[in-house]
Amino acid sequence: MRDLSVTLIQCELAWEKPGDNRRQIGQIIDGLAEATDIIVLPEMFTTGFSMNALGNAESPGGDTEQWLAELAVRHDCALTGSIAVEADHGVYNRMLFVTPENKVYYDKRHLFRMAGEHKRYLQGEQRVIANWRGWRILLQVCYDLRFPVFSRNREDYDLALYVANWPSARRQHWRQLLIARAIENQACVVGVNRVGSDARGLDYSGDSLAIAADGALLKDMGNENGAARVVLSGAALQKYREGFPCQLDADGFQLDPGES
Repeated sequence: MRDLSVTLIQCELAWEKPGDNRRQIGQIIDGLAEATDIIVLPEMFTTGFSMNALGNAESPGGDTEQWLAELAVRHDCALTGSIAVEADHGVYNRMLFVTPENKVYYDKRHLFRMAGEHKRYLQGEQRVIANWRGWRILLQVCYDLRFPVFSRNREDYDLALYVANWPSARRQHWRQLLIARAIENQACVVGVNRVGSDARGLDYSGDSLAIAADGALLKDMGNENGAARVVLSGAALQKYREGFPCQLDADGFQLDPGES
């Protein structure tokens, strides 16, 4: 496996102002000093974590998706993050993964009921893995982090990406669960959160992390506003898996999607 460079963008988000957020994020991206393979944005990066689903929703292929596609071509990389997308007679919290040649998406499976997300958004059903530059990449959104069965590595991914609006009150959970997901799945993990506060008065501490498969912290953004780049070593990942092949003793299971 080749190495993979990943750029984490951790920033404040203007409440329900997609144009302002695209401009801000676009300036950060255009100012990057080094080339990168993937740029990871927070959950609902155009609006903040708003329950005004219909008011904020874009159509598939809408303004933000086109903007991501243009950036992907200009910077020769993949970009990913989630936005509200109207489809199937409702709205999904949809994580887009856009490359210069292709687009795939993942609809958030676990909706955060403590904020009423399960009443405003449709529940996704499919686990999604994107393939990019020799890496298999699991797409996950925020609250999904608390449900390890759904993200269990079936020897089908190398990197898990978590995009989030995770409040600072539970920052310890965010940090520890990201590390746990890396160790238990023998995969690299990148989690990107936002900073600042939103219109509901919730504060966000950031804590965007990049983690190696053995749980070692490769990048910790703390409360920094901006971008950070990390290089994930494909050789180190393969060597670790071969030297400590605990996946050979994993229990077989079948995922039951249950009820929404």
